[in-house]
Amino acid sequence: MKYSKGEIWHFLEEVFDPEIPVLTLVDLGVVRDVELIDEKVQVTITPTYSGCPAMRVMEEDIEKMLDSKGIQDYEVKTVLAPAWTTDWISEKGRVKLKEYGIAPPSEELDKSILFGKPPKVECPQCNSTNTHMVSQFGSTACKAQFRCKDCLEPFEYFKCLK
Repeated sequence: MKYSKGEIWHFLEEVFDPEIPVLTLVDLGVVRDVELIDEKVQVTITPTYSGCPAMRVMEEDIEKMLDSKGIQDYEVKTVLAPAWTTDWISEKGRVKLKEYGIAPPSEELDKSILFGKPPKVECPQCNSTNTHMVSQFGSTACKAQFRCKDCLEPFEYFKCLK
């Protein structure tokens, strides 16, 4: 069965991130490239960080999706350089994060480790920037735990990585 590169990209929009199930791997920017080499499909992915424990699950989910479309000759290739950045999260992905209750990465680089001043993070519930960091670490290494001082809701923030 032969598909176009565009069709493969469309299929990949059905593969969701195992840690943030409202985002596809395409939304997240983990899927870097799709190539058709002769009859072989090559999907290139980059982890959000080199030690990401979900990478094998992501690879398997891509493989299952390709299998389900009748694609038998494929390779899922992981590349580490250039390193993934939150700039690769699509605008659609940022909207989905906020709707899910996770503050999307700020455009401002998080230098809180160096200078002790966390970034201004907008609460995904009430849009207030009157928030504070509770913990540098959330449910995954990619997120920090915040709390809104106005609506008092806790929320996670997807850390800015550049």
